[in-house]
Parts: sequence; C-alpha cells; structure tokens
Amino acid sequence: MSYLGHAVVENRHGLIAAAMATQADGTAEREASILMLSQFPETAGRITWGGDLAYDTEEHVGLVRELGATPHVAQNNTNRRSAIDGRTTRHPGYRISLSRRWLVEKVFGWLKQTAGLRQVKLRGLEKVKWLFVFACAAYNLLRIPKLRAQCA
Repeated sequence: MSYLGHAVVENRHGLIAAAMATQADGTAEREASILMLSQFPETAGRITWGGDLAYDTEEHVGLVRELGATPHVAQNNTNRRSAIDGRTTRHPGYRISLSRRWLVEKVFGWLKQTAGLRQVKLRGLEKVKWLFVFACAAYNLLRIPKLRAQCA
C-alpha cells in the first residue's frame, strides 16, 4: 500500500494548520484538500487556498469556491484551459500566493528528510496517519521559537 501525507500550511508564517494521510489512489490529494478545507470555520473569514498544477480542475476549483475559499492554484495551461480565470489571477494576492509556495515545499522537505517520512516503516493507514500528524506537530513546535525570535 502507498500513502500520501497532506498538509494545509499557513501562508504568512509557514505553520501547518491541518494534516492528514490517505491511501494513494490518484485523486486522494484533491479529496483530502476539500476535507481539510471544509473543517475551517466560516468565522475565519475569506481564505485563500493554494495548490500545484494537479489541483487545476473545474470540479476542484468549483468545490473550493463553494466552501468560501479563493483558489490560488497554479495554472495548468498545457493541452487544456485552466480552471483559474481572470477573477483570481488579476489580484496581486494570487501572485503573492504562488511566490510563497516554497513554504509548503520546505515543510514537506523537512518531513521527508528530518522526520524520516521519506520511507515509512509502519504498516496500515491508521499508524501512518498518526506518524504524519505527529511529525507535523513536531515541525510546528520547532518553527514557533524561530518565529518568536523574528518578531522580537
């Protein structure tokens, strides 16, 4: 069995706001993103949601919008038309979100290299979920003192 880890990373500070693991099946990334996005309270206000080219589908972008979020997904213009149109790309926030994607890559790099999730030794989705969420919490605990030092 193959598993995927999914995380929602807060764009300003790079902290992990939500995490989960699923069985890899080709659509797990998009399904997990909708599950995690639906868990954010409506009182959080309008949020943006970013993703790579795999998330640029009409169905997924529509679901993100239905959940009250603005999709800041990288446009996939190869062989088809992007689901992200001018109502999103015309805003400066879209370009900012795309330029901050390195924060997400940094998180997954740490999880694979330092936390040892490149090749998980556990078997079973429940154990992998536990390990992934635990590693994400450890990342946040290491990141918070660095953020506090920057603000001081």
